[in-house]
Amino acid sequence: MAALTFIFCEICVNAEPSFSSPSAIEQRYRRLQAELIGGVVALVGVFVAGTLWYWLVEGWPWTDAAYMTMITLATVGYGEIHPLGDRGRLFTMTLILLGVISIGYIVNRFTEALIQGYFQERIRLQQRRRLMDTLANHYIICGFGRTGRQVALEFAVEGITFVVVDLDGALLQTAQDLGYPALQGDATLDETLLRVGIDRAACIVAALPSDAENLYTVLSAKTLNPKIRAIARASTEEAVKKMRRGGADVVISPYITGGKRMAAAAIRPEVMDFLDGTLTGGDRAYYLEEFLIDPETCPLVGLSLRDARLRSQSGALVLAIRRSEGALTVGPTADTQLLPRDVIICLGTAEQLRSLNQILSPRQGKKLRLPRSSSS
Repeated sequence: MAALTFIFCEICVNAEPSFSSPSAIEQRYRRLQAELIGGVVALVGVFVAGTLWYWLVEGWPWTDAAYMTMITLATVGYGEIHPLGDRGRLFTMTLILLGVISIGYIVNRFTEALIQGYFQERIRLQQRRRLMDTLANHYIICGFGRTGRQVALEFAVEGITFVVVDLDGALLQTAQDLGYPALQGDATLDETLLRVGIDRAACIVAALPSDAENLYTVLSAKTLNPKIRAIARASTEEAVKKMRRGGADVVISPYITGGKRMAAAAIRPEVMDFLDGTLTGGDRAYYLEEFLIDPETCPLVGLSLRDARLRSQSGALVLAIRRSEGALTVGPTADTQLLPRDVIICLGTAEQLRSLNQILSPRQGKKLRLPRSSSS
């Protein structure tokens, strides 16, 4: 019995912290935790009451009192240590009854925990917590509706480390069934964002159903991590303006963007096919990628594209250069210089871009995401 009490005390001490928006599993976890604590406390109370009675009322030494209480609660069938009168025997019977009720309640809760998979769920919760604690330079997808699910699919194809946050238990279960790390919670709350490592994240995608929720999420994210890149979904042009005022780096309206793409597909179908083939999907022949010219690690700073020989060495084509002050140079010439903090946008196969990555330094602040090779 003492070993059983110790086990349940350990469970209570090492319990997971409560969440503001708990899932059904976490609610059951906390209910069983509270019931087990109640059972253990009741059993300890009965033991203390029995010891005090035999010590103070019967006048026994406290060691004999504790021993008598223990063997009584354990119902091992030992005889009385010292003779008892009618009053003492009535108390002992009451003590036995209370002990049986307390132990029976604990055993009942323990059995329910085993049947319902309490311990397996606890292990999974601990693994999820450790995963969240180890995330760094990751992406956060807030909302796993149609938009968020498509974003997650593209991230998975690209091999990006990401975590899904959603308040809807059914959507969360769908994400977990697809093998995506997911956490149930309200993405508009600071507590939830901190639990998914917002302070260590590289980018957050706000794809919640309402514009207000996406705006609150962006505001919270930028407050907790001013350097994070925030991408938000908006339904109207007015919402797009407010999102940008709220700190969103990029605002995407599915309706506006979808209309523009449909018009472009109708007018310039080959251009759209080419762009879609370089931006999405896992079976692409060519990729678009960006590289940062880091003055601390890149040996080509100050050289012209002619002298850098990026095309001849890697085979990748430099399409544009974004200067550090924001100016964009499209179709740079051979005389265009590579300046510190420039971002060059390149087109090439997976192998060509991997070769180019060996020449240039990766982007600082996030690991460069290279396309997978055809064999991977």
